[in-house]
Amino acid sequence: MTTAAQSSSPVLCTVKDAVVLLRLGRSTIYELMASGELPFIKLGRARRIKRADIDAFVDQLQPQST
Repeated sequence: MTTAAQSSSPVLCTVKDAVVLLRLGRSTIYELMASGELPFIKLGRARRIKRADIDAFVDQLQPQST
């Protein structure tokens, strides 16, 4: 078994997984995907997001000053 297969987090995430991981709404995830801010893969009718792309999206977020 490879290391990726042993990992507890999936390599490809569903939109539902992304909602849980990012704690954002489903509509927001689809908007981020449509705008290109969150890259995705389309397999047939299913959309999947690479876990690495979710991590990269979080890494590029800038903190807001108040």
